[in-house]
Amino acid sequence: MILDTNALSAFAEGDRDLQKVFEHAADLYLPSIVLGEYLFGIRQSKQRAIYESWLDTSLRLFKGLNVGRATASAYADIRKQLKNAGTPIPENDVWICALAQEHSMPVISRDKHLQLVISVKVLKW
Repeated sequence: MILDTNALSAFAEGDRDLQKVFEHAADLYLPSIVLGEYLFGIRQSKQRAIYESWLDTSLRLFKGLNVGRATASAYADIRKQLKNAGTPIPENDVWICALAQEHSMPVISRDKHLQLVISVKVLKW
């Protein structure tokens, strides 16, 4: 299962409903894109030190996912599908969906626009 940024944030906040979803996951994957978005967010937070500490101790819970050539190909296909449908979504979300498509894994997110990507299963909590 791949975490979107809002899922990572909810996990950091101890969201119990989200933790119930995680109980059924063999592994949790964290795209480098999500890590970058999360770090950007916490660098603007008044509680930056708390969130950075949480991240430092919690990163071991996740397997990292990085962008490669296969991801780039999936990105191009997804972006073309969205453009043809007239339903663009934020660029970073296209990359996250490309990783999900490449690795045949669902994305856990509260972003409704991810459901516009027909090749990716989106799980909500």
